[in-house]
Amino acid sequence: MTRSRALRSLELISSITLIGLIFLCLGWELWFAPLRPGGSMLVLKTFPLLLPLFGILKGRRYTYQWASMMVLLYFAEGVVRATSDPGISRYPAMVEVAITLAFFASTVTYARMTRPSLATRPPGD
Repeated sequence: MTRSRALRSLELISSITLIGLIFLCLGWELWFAPLRPGGSMLVLKTFPLLLPLFGILKGRRYTYQWASMMVLLYFAEGVVRATSDPGISRYPAMVEVAITLAFFASTVTYARMTRPSLATRPPGD
């Protein structure tokens, strides 16, 4: 796999997982397993995920760097709720953990592959 093809794959994975996480958070707190019937104010946790969306979609390296750290909050939430919530709420939490791990891995790898020190290095080094 060429470097540019690998970068395109990482961009695609990052975009899909971020959009998936946004929809999961919305669905979780509004329909799947809200804390209160009819939805809860925890749906507001989705808004921070909208901040990096356009930077991720455009392939901006800086956005990939800080978004990879921000998503760790959602990973922590998923782990806590997967181990402590009763009933059906555990399943969205487990999906959240899986999505955040995929997003984290793809964004960190993308940021690493696009670092400026690689651009100045001659090919084959």
